[in-house]
Amino acid sequence: MNSISDPLDQLDDAQAAAAFRRLVRHLRHRHDAQNIELMGLAGFCRNCLADWIRDAGYEGDKAAARALIHGMPMDEWKTTKQTPATEEQIAAMERSLTRNKPDLR
Repeated sequence: MNSISDPLDQLDDAQAAAAFRRLVRHLRHRHDAQNIELMGLAGFCRNCLADWIRDAGYEGDKAAARALIHGMPMDEWKTTKQTPATEEQIAAMERSLTRNKPDLR
């Protein structure tokens, strides 16, 4: 969709920021929703959000961006929250990623 005609671009930045923060806090709380599952269903995950904030101008490095989104350092997240991915989850993620628009990869 052309951004000129996309109503999303008319959303107030403060409202968009509040919604983004709410999404991130929801994902921090719902660590049972694994990144691999998010990738398989929606083609994005917490790590994608970290990349997107860097693309939007966040000055921190990749590790800082991921810690911001995860609410903890990535190594801690992997140790305490992440479960091993199954072959089925990896296959679902790979199928899902093919459906992403090139600018979202």
